[in-house]
Amino acid sequence: MNFTRWSARLPGTQRRAAARTDRGSVPAARGEYDQQEEPLPDGVADLPALEDFSVREILGSLPGLVALAYGPEHRVAYVNDAYAAAFGPRRPGTAVADCCPELSELGLLPLMDQVLRSGKPRTVKSRRTRTGGSYTVTCLPVDTPGREHGGVLVHAADVTAHAEAAERLRASERRHRETAVTLQRSLLPQELEQPDDLRIAADYRPGGTDAAVGGDWYDVITLGAGRTALVIGDVMGRGVRAAAVMGQLRTAVRAYARLDLPPHEVLQLLDGLAAEIDPSQIATCVYAVHDPNEGRLVYASAGHLPILVRDEDGSVERAADPTGPPLGTGGWLHTSGTIALPPGSTAVLYTDGLVERRGEDIDEGVASLERALSGATGTPQIVCDRLIRSQGVTAEHDDDVAVLVVQHPSRTGPDAELFHNAALELLGGVEAAPRARAFASGVLASWRFPVELRDLGVLATSELVANSLKHGTPPMRLRLRRTDRRLIIEVTDGDDHLPRRRRAETEDEAGRGISIIATIASSWGSRRTPGGGKAVWCEFALPD
Repeated sequence: MNFTRWSARLPGTQRRAAARTDRGSVPAARGEYDQQEEPLPDGVADLPALEDFSVREILGSLPGLVALAYGPEHRVAYVNDAYAAAFGPRRPGTAVADCCPELSELGLLPLMDQVLRSGKPRTVKSRRTRTGGSYTVTCLPVDTPGREHGGVLVHAADVTAHAEAAERLRASERRHRETAVTLQRSLLPQELEQPDDLRIAADYRPGGTDAAVGGDWYDVITLGAGRTALVIGDVMGRGVRAAAVMGQLRTAVRAYARLDLPPHEVLQLLDGLAAEIDPSQIATCVYAVHDPNEGRLVYASAGHLPILVRDEDGSVERAADPTGPPLGTGGWLHTSGTIALPPGSTAVLYTDGLVERRGEDIDEGVASLERALSGATGTPQIVCDRLIRSQGVTAEHDDDVAVLVVQHPSRTGPDAELFHNAALELLGGVEAAPRARAFASGVLASWRFPVELRDLGVLATSELVANSLKHGTPPMRLRLRRTDRRLIIEVTDGDDHLPRRRRAETEDEAGRGISIIATIASSWGSRRTPGGGKAVWCEFALPD
């Protein structure tokens, strides 16, 4: 091995060589002497040159594993004690491919060929052998004086401890991520509610292994009287903490939805709660309510991306403002807006992970989603899958994604015969009650309900109308609706005082109407209407 050429490049070696050559020579002239370097310190002139050291002793004392091979077949010339202790002694002159299986396991044979051809060193990090050891290996080209071909010096540093520590860290991170994903999925709806008038599908995709799980969520909540609440939100944090905040917000939304409040009032309550749960977490949310009698979505947004609605002809509309700041900021009065959802249309609610890309404006992502939605047809699940694929969401996506697809199907033929509406304006005084009973009896008979169900429907109509006549104010209206699964009876009036169920004493002449409704109906409820006033309703499940 030619270390002499290397030593000539080391700092100070040329100066020492000159000192040895000039020893005992005639001093230079004064002018030349003034330009010479300062005298060398005592003892430096006697410093041995690099070639004076024993290469075998140097390589043998290195803590790393050293093997020296020569020629195109990489025949073994030398292995140090550390190498022999790790893999056993190697016979000189034997080809590496035959006697050093560990180098083959580390994938070094092609690398040694490259180093021998190019004359440039190469390094590979943390390669593992079959025995479980991990090594970082450097291959250096070496000159062999008097031989046609050079050699390769292989130096391997044992990094097994570091590799095992890194693997333990990766395993810990995987367990942490799996815990967060499990928590996230357990907090999402395990099975989506399917309203009578809508078809719904949803999907949640956690980010890739390099992206911690976020707090995206969605929900579908049946409110009664055929109305449905649709929710999607995003907690901007990561990991178990974000998932926990998401779970609390989702639970709160379901509780507030049971109050049957307008969307902006639900967000107003959620805004105050979010600040109490964790002021450091930012969350966005859209809360929308669908009423089949109105054919539209009434929604409110807290810093979330706009709802998209595709009409039957393929045109896509983007929900306009109002949009307030994210939840937890406080000091903002949310308002509700509307967007049409007629039969045959499809609405899409989504989180920013679906449309946001690095280096790209988010409006471009929303526009791309609009184009994909305009051509997406089929069932809600098919549409959901197509939208996710169209936006390039893969298993290694850098953010989690939640998508909620809602279709208002256009019904024709026998299917349409299962869905009917009928309404009556309640004019006049006490004579409105018998007119309402007669109207309900005739409508229910025309819908071919069994006699028992028809009688219960007429009784419920009578009690609801009587309650409205006694406690409400005009205008009053009776509405009957049947779906493929239930009969809905609803009475609206101009008074916003909501009835409540109470225990009537024996001598009381009133107070039994709501108790009768609660007893005979599958469910009942009341809500305030947007223009002032209230609606009181009850439902009867249809026999299979």
